[in-house]
Amino acid sequence: MIPVTKPYLPDRKKLARYIDGIYDRHWLTNNGQLLQRLTERLEDYLGVKHLLLVSNGTLALQIAYRALGINEAVDNAPAQAITTPFTFVATASSLKWEGIEIVFADIDPKTWCLAPEKILSKITSKTRAIVPVHVFGNACDVKFIDRLAAKHNLKVIYDGSHAFGAKYHGKSLLNFGDATTLSFHATKLFHTCEGGAVIFKHEEDFNRAKMMINFGITGPESIDSLGINAKMNELQAAMGLCVLDEMDENLKARERVWCRYQQALPQSLQLQEIHEDLDYNYAYFPVVFDSEAQVLSISRILEENSVFTRRYFYPSLDTVECLGQYALQPISNQIASRVLCLPIYADLPIESVDMIARIIGEALS
Repeated sequence: MIPVTKPYLPDRKKLARYIDGIYDRHWLTNNGQLLQRLTERLEDYLGVKHLLLVSNGTLALQIAYRALGINEAVDNAPAQAITTPFTFVATASSLKWEGIEIVFADIDPKTWCLAPEKILSKITSKTRAIVPVHVFGNACDVKFIDRLAAKHNLKVIYDGSHAFGAKYHGKSLLNFGDATTLSFHATKLFHTCEGGAVIFKHEEDFNRAKMMINFGITGPESIDSLGINAKMNELQAAMGLCVLDEMDENLKARERVWCRYQQALPQSLQLQEIHEDLDYNYAYFPVVFDSEAQVLSISRILEENSVFTRRYFYPSLDTVECLGQYALQPISNQIASRVLCLPIYADLPIESVDMIARIIGEALS
């Protein structure tokens, strides 16, 4: 069986040494030694400051919204945030959970990120933020978005769940906006089993969020604000440190798989247009077929050969009823209905990539 993804598992002996230290210290959570070490190492590896580790990527989004104040009402009405419908549900559901009105804007048909020209028409007097997504690790038009936000006095929170390690003009893509969130779920390029992070531009926002994730507690006998428990524990940090130790090998292996797909697949398939100034991280390999019927047929044929794919992202979130009623965004719906993510992980054999490409080629011909 070839799954669509497989969690990267680092050297077990090294992980055991970290866990032995946890047992020796009897310190399982609350800003432990390993969490502090992982924070420092991630800031160094990613080239960022003000990185706050949290227990998962969805809470990372919610903490970012609250730390930046975009959940606060505007003229006694819910604040609005503009985002993309072509993303994982947590990007939008976290907004709704925080009482923020979701405003969907359509995507670019080639990059699949928020279309810059679609954002401007969605801005109203109630808009507090833009929440773009670096879809599959591809860079949004960050310069345009940041300029637009500055002009209209809006906050920008990038969902960078897929963008770990990606660089734009040689510097971390995660440095743009007022905050960028990361997911460290088991299926991500870098993971802590479950986990996430928020990277803040400003230290005061970072400090506010740091207090929030610990119930608003500031000392043994002081609670200064409303908070929640969003802390990462030491076992998660131990896994993260081990995965980070082997990140370069992981990336090189994924690049080999990604490039082989690009070479072996039929040229008629539509691939995502990666930003020319981006150092890509090879996190996913999505392809777009000619029709939804073709996607369903190819997926079925691959599954018959024990190859499992995923329609990711599907459905387009502007059609999900629990999020609300929205005008359909045509490009998002077109891409969502025709996209299929192929298996990619570090130890996927090149022979398997060739087999998958051959099956797809034969099915299309």
